[in-house]
Amino acid sequence: MKLKDLTKEELEAMSYDDIALMILEETNRQMKINELFKEVCNLLGLSDDEFVDKLPAFFEVLSTDHRFIMLENGLWDLKTKHSIKVVIDDTDEEDEEIEEDIDEIDDEMPEEDIYSDDDDSDDLTDDDDDLKDLVIIDEDEEQMA
Repeated sequence: MKLKDLTKEELEAMSYDDIALMILEETNRQMKINELFKEVCNLLGLSDDEFVDKLPAFFEVLSTDHRFIMLENGLWDLKTKHSIKVVIDDTDEEDEEIEEDIDEIDDEMPEEDIYSDDDDSDDLTDDDDDLKDLVIIDEDEEQMA
């Protein structure tokens, strides 16, 4: 169904992104977001103040709607009209960069012997031993008691 065939009530029942979808399909061209939303506002009879107030929300809707794509030059279009080019790089450049970063961090860190037992502050004294009154008995002694 074409936009011109829809009544004002039918248009008002539609979401902005659905109207934008129809505009992009019918015009078959890419549009700046201001231009696209202005078309939506014109179809709905919205004022310039409403255009300014609702433009950020319209941008958010288009950004999250999987049917639309923002192109490098700031134009919006339907995602179905564009193919996504996937480049798989098998080089280990990223891994090498990570290893270099780790090496740099290691070089910057002072070496500290965390396994050294030179610190006697953790040693328990008889006064600190919570288990000093513990008595261990075997089964025979237990039966006799």
